Amino acid sequence: MSVFLGTHQNKLDAKGRVSIPAGFRAVLRVQAELSSPGEPLLVLRQSPKHACIEAWPMTAFLALGPTLNRLDMFSDDQEDLALSLYGDAYTVDADKEGRIVLPQPLTTHAGLTDSVAFMGLGRHFQIWEPEAAERRRAEARTKARSVTLPAGNDTVRGAVS
Repeated sequence: MSVFLGTHQNKLDAKGRVSIPAGFRAVLRVQAELSSPGEPLLVLRQSPKHACIEAWPMTAFLALGPTLNRLDMFSDDQEDLALSLYGDAYTVDADKEGRIVLPQPLTTHAGLTDSVAFMGLGRHFQIWEPEAAERRRAEARTKARSVTLPAGNDTVRGAVS
């Protein structure tokens, strides 16, 4: 399975266009093969935790639905989660040069101006203001040192550093 790896920086033009890094485009091509014909390439949404944009391949985004659908359809929790997931989401496709247009509400949320950092998170990626991305990466590395991961019968402590 292909995953989004690494951190890459690209310029954001005056029209809100940015080139998706080549490695990320390769993953998206694989993901697109799993999608239904005519489906958008990506779903962009505000991160609920950080001042950044989350970018989900359509297949990965659609996989979030069944978990949400396990909640009572008329409950406040279900409505809040559904609104958070779908209400601020935008579908986008890349042009032939591999560029996407970032919607203005999302660029404002993430504080983007002329450069962006793409950060891979495995099944999806995030788009950040570059200095904020570096602060977040440093914070995550520090926190990851104390994370304990289950690994079969053993545990792996501080597996990521």
